[in-house]
Amino acid sequence: MSGTVSIAGRGDWLADEHLQRLLAVLGEGDEQARIAGGAVRNALLGQPVADVDIATTNPPRETMRRAEAAGFKAVPTGLDHGTVTIVAGGRPFEVTTLRADIETDGRHARVAFGRDWKADAERRDFTINALYAEADGTVVDLVGGLADIEARRLRFIGDAEARIREDYLRILRFFRFFAWYGHGRPDGEGLKACARLKEGLDRLSAERVWAELKKLLSAPDPSRALLWMRQAGVLSRILPESEKWGVDAIHALVRAEADLGWPADAMLRLEAILPPDAVRMKELAKRMRMSRTEADRLVQWALAPVARPDTGEGALARQLYAGEAQAITDRLRLALSGARARAAEDDKALVEAGNFARQLGFALKWRKPEFPLKGSDLKGLGAAPGPELGALLKRLEQDWIASGFALGRDALLERAAGEVRPRL
Repeated sequence: MSGTVSIAGRGDWLADEHLQRLLAVLGEGDEQARIAGGAVRNALLGQPVADVDIATTNPPRETMRRAEAAGFKAVPTGLDHGTVTIVAGGRPFEVTTLRADIETDGRHARVAFGRDWKADAERRDFTINALYAEADGTVVDLVGGLADIEARRLRFIGDAEARIREDYLRILRFFRFFAWYGHGRPDGEGLKACARLKEGLDRLSAERVWAELKKLLSAPDPSRALLWMRQAGVLSRILPESEKWGVDAIHALVRAEADLGWPADAMLRLEAILPPDAVRMKELAKRMRMSRTEADRLVQWALAPVARPDTGEGALARQLYAGEAQAITDRLRLALSGARARAAEDDKALVEAGNFARQLGFALKWRKPEFPLKGSDLKGLGAAPGPELGALLKRLEQDWIASGFALGRDALLERAAGEVRPRL
């Protein structure tokens, strides 16, 4: 990209009257305010802009004073790091004073506020994340980010090792941003630095690691990034369960998602690169501090029956009734994507893919039926409360399941009447 580059006209968000007024208020007098980081990057790449961050020369409390004087709501969300959230027109904008790191420990940084735009840009992680834009859309590039945007190249600012030592999470961010924005091979110096310093990942909290991994797995196609993570020894560092299992299945899953219109699913993609071992999945979920929903899904997937192409609808319905529908459909999606990948060279796999596709369609439409009897029904026949009643109810439910859920209430009550032992 040569000459003056602008993001004007690349999205309605820049013309938002509240954003423009906020930039004007913060830029009055000798002060300056510019849009910073991801919004500029995404606008240049033609991708959606969700959050708009602003960098300013105003000290944090002056930012708050100006915003409140203009009628905006100011929330001191991170004053020590220079960050104030300004709510303008019902929309939050994170406004941060220009900074320079004066002390880092691989996880946290102590900062000094300043007025030097180049120093502020150079403290950021990657060149494509260190671009600014004036209120009129003119892009300010102080670190060579525009050329890297054009080449779809992810590159650390300055010395890669120095950037990583400031915050080891940047190793995972390197692969995450490569997954979302990179083309070709990752930057060689960055890749080597990540490989050399991967032990630093052990210093990070599990929550930060899992949050980054989820963002990476949510990329349109995370497969290349995962392969490079494995090559650098980073993947096995944070996800040792994947080490002897491999990540090759992710390619097939991503292709199936594109061909069949499945939404990108970070948890399903994670399952694609892990062994279905319930004990290990439970340990992994605990180590990563996953939510209860995430942990349950991972463990239930591991416990679910192996998907087999010859499973009929009756047997599949019984599996769905007894187990977790999400876990079974996860198994079927992975089996289908794997069979589709093999089908180009294997006619048997083509048949399997067709069977798995039919099974998945059935499972997605299937709704769990309700067993027509309750304990009170058996008591009405004279059955005494206790273990025998429970055992009888369970036997009747098994008969109902075996019938393909076809036995009605009357037929079940008739069977029950022949087994009920009257109360004495």
